[in-house]
Amino acid sequence: MSKAAIVTGSAGGLGRGIAERLCKDGFSVVLHDINEALLNETVSDLKEKSFDVIGVKGDVSKRNDQFNLVKAAADTFGRLDVFVNNAGIEAVSPFLEITEEQLNKLFRVNVNGVVFGTQAAADQFMKQKTKGKIINACSIAGHESFEMLGTYSAAKHAVKAFTHAAAKELAKYKITVNAYCPGVAKTKMWDRIDEEMVKHSDDLHPGEAFEKFSSEIALKRYQTPEDVANLVSFLASDDSDYITGQAILTDGGLVYR
Repeated sequence: MSKAAIVTGSAGGLGRGIAERLCKDGFSVVLHDINEALLNETVSDLKEKSFDVIGVKGDVSKRNDQFNLVKAAADTFGRLDVFVNNAGIEAVSPFLEITEEQLNKLFRVNVNGVVFGTQAAADQFMKQKTKGKIINACSIAGHESFEMLGTYSAAKHAVKAFTHAAAKELAKYKITVNAYCPGVAKTKMWDRIDEEMVKHSDDLHPGEAFEKFSSEIALKRYQTPEDVANLVSFLASDDSDYITGQAILTDGGLVYR
């Protein structure tokens, strides 16, 4: 029986790259997103490549949705081996303009979503009496707090803290919990970050915020979904069985920890 994985927020961007890589690694994959139209399109694309996938629409910030997502994976594929808490959103604003709505929205998706996904996956692994792997989307902003990204940085620091706490508590069940920390990728999320930073700046033009961050990368190129998927592929494999509680940077040399 092939292994089964769930990747939240996988209709596009880094999540899609991760889902496709896990398919290539031989996993049956549950794709998941709140954007149903894009999700259906991505599921069709991957099925055309003969990958074993299903799509489940859901909202990671709702605990019931996360448990239903895991149930769908178990009902379809008979088991779950890997849960990737990839879904996340960004917010860009000066610190003094951070709103109650911004805080609540980002923490609901980026933090609550990770907690509920981890709980749902761990519950399934324990029922199966098997080892399991939970892999969380952190960020360079989980190691370093960036100006204009205060709320996002705080949320990603929280993801790192929950990764550490869950790893300590779940180790006795042979469940590992790790996180991947991407840097600057040419995704729609980074397009929005660039746009907002330009809006709040007197001297930046469109594309320049992205260029500024990219120019500081030691390996002299921005990140691709494949760069992130390579790390997640390793963390999802048996080769990472002795690694837990780590938030691993995959940023081409931008933040050093």
